[in-house]
Amino acid sequence: MAFIVVGAAALALWQPQTCNWIKTGAVNYLLGVVMFGMGLTLKAEDFKIVFSRPKEVIIGFLAQFALMPLIAYVLIKVFALNPELAVGVILVGTCPGGTASNVITYMAKGDVALSVGMTIVSTIFAPFLTPLFTQIYIGEMVDVNILDMFFSIVKVVLIPIILGLLVNKFFGNFTQKIVKLLPAVSTLAIAVIVAAVVSASSEKLLNALNTSALIIVVVILHNLCGFAAGYAVGKLLKLQDPKCRALSIEVGMQNSGLAAGLAAAHFAQYPLATIPGAVFSTWHNISGAVYAAWLRRKDVENKAITFNNELNE
Repeated sequence: MAFIVVGAAALALWQPQTCNWIKTGAVNYLLGVVMFGMGLTLKAEDFKIVFSRPKEVIIGFLAQFALMPLIAYVLIKVFALNPELAVGVILVGTCPGGTASNVITYMAKGDVALSVGMTIVSTIFAPFLTPLFTQIYIGEMVDVNILDMFFSIVKVVLIPIILGLLVNKFFGNFTQKIVKLLPAVSTLAIAVIVAAVVSASSEKLLNALNTSALIIVVVILHNLCGFAAGYAVGKLLKLQDPKCRALSIEVGMQNSGLAAGLAAAHFAQYPLATIPGAVFSTWHNISGAVYAAWLRRKDVENKAITFNNELNE
């Protein structure tokens, strides 16, 4: 997925005419497709984690919406970002966890059930909290229409997920036949979203290479700080390592496609506001895969050390 998204971003940046047929207005519909796919993969059993382990899910939920918007705010202040870029960074921070976090948690041998539970809860509350925290953190710089953002997230996120759940419930046999195609469909949709967003602002990006580099630095720091902060919270609360990994990945990986869509729909006067979401969508798939591989390698090394210690004893 990472290579496909990077390829789409590069094509849109250097050859924007090839992607001009994709209108930024289509971003929300494409996000709806991704969220519908997420709903198709969910079952009633996935919601049991929310009620059977509420403490852990609440910890992840609070960490998600407390840490990522705050980290985003600190970054825009430290790097003195202008309002156009600041809006995009804050939107990434205030969005719920991304669906890719569940896959990365699985790859990292984390607590997948907990990751799914945190994604579900943060997504359900996103229509309320994303507009609210956007207003709190960026309202002094730009006008934020909380009500419009609320309805946008309901239409783009909640309704498609609910429809996916219903289709899965009443047409389960059909869903099982197409479920293997969903990752490909989601990857294609995200790649098209990135291409639409980048191509629309390619001229500005190429004419302001310093700005482009700054966006990349801020996005990378935002993501890595999210990983670190999420893991630190788990350790401070003395959670087991698989739960710490799930918390770390869930906090660090955002639904950045939604951030790009909200920027395009509600902050059209700031074209570059869509770019942080597009860059994050590309970067967090790369960093997440590398992070998961590092954690797995760490497990192997720890087992080898334990085995050697036992031999020496």
